[in-house]
Amino acid sequence: MSVDNDPNGGYTVPPEIGSIILSTQRDMSAMRRLATVRQTNSDVYEQLMSVGGGGAVWVGEREARPETSHATLVALSFPSMEAYANVAVTQKLLDDNAVDIGAFLEQEIAQDFTDAEGAAFINGDGVNKPRGILSYPTASTDDATRPFGTLQYVATGVAAALSDATRNGGDALIDMVYKLKAGYRRNARWLMNSTTAGAVRKLKTTGDTENYLWRDSLADGQPPMLLGYPVEFDESMPDVGSDKFPIAFGDFARGYLIADRIGMRILRDQFTNKPHVMFYVTKRVGGGLLDSNAIKLLKVAAS
Repeated sequence: MSVDNDPNGGYTVPPEIGSIILSTQRDMSAMRRLATVRQTNSDVYEQLMSVGGGGAVWVGEREARPETSHATLVALSFPSMEAYANVAVTQKLLDDNAVDIGAFLEQEIAQDFTDAEGAAFINGDGVNKPRGILSYPTASTDDATRPFGTLQYVATGVAAALSDATRNGGDALIDMVYKLKAGYRRNARWLMNSTTAGAVRKLKTTGDTENYLWRDSLADGQPPMLLGYPVEFDESMPDVGSDKFPIAFGDFARGYLIADRIGMRILRDQFTNKPHVMFYVTKRVGGGLLDSNAIKLLKVAAS
């Protein structure tokens, strides 16, 4: 009898199974950490926004004081959208497995929900999912003339790249910083994916002395800096390409709102699909643009 022969003793030496199931690394979304998050008890969360207009006017001592214009309010609505998962596991597997399959499934489903909502906060079209920042209309005009709810973009000046032999892509990034009002810049962040960051990391100043615009973090856990502002990574942001918006810059807490209606609910249903136990999980969350002046986009385009 020997271990290498299953019928002659090998079956008596079963392999050891680890007590946990390892998972591959997932991409992480920065939006829930950067945006404003509100808990709501209603299916639709509404937020009033003032778009300005106090009507202050200089006047002489004896001049008449006619009525001036007043502040304009906009009611923004953030409806709750629902995501679900419905996974079947046999009762026998739950009873006899060497690891806690139920707890593993709940953990994996929770991560799937995080992935789905993170992608929606960037690219969601608002149909059965939150509306992402890149789904809103864009224009190159400044805040004073651009319609509220439209994001301003700065073009790279190159049709399909950040820079070329005649134009330094760093110039467009500098323009983005100063297109943003000073009040928003105090809490501003860059947002891009890792591929775009690799391209931005190579940008340099021009002139007699070339220096990289990117500054690596000086301490563990701290983000790198670009033109004096922290860089955050979100893999849902697009790569550099023609007419794409690979980089966002701004105060995301003032620019985007996430409305949590109900957190993750888990129902273990062992009756309706015997011999399976159904892990039915739901979550309701909404999201959308809050202040369109608080976020600027970089557009890969000649103009």
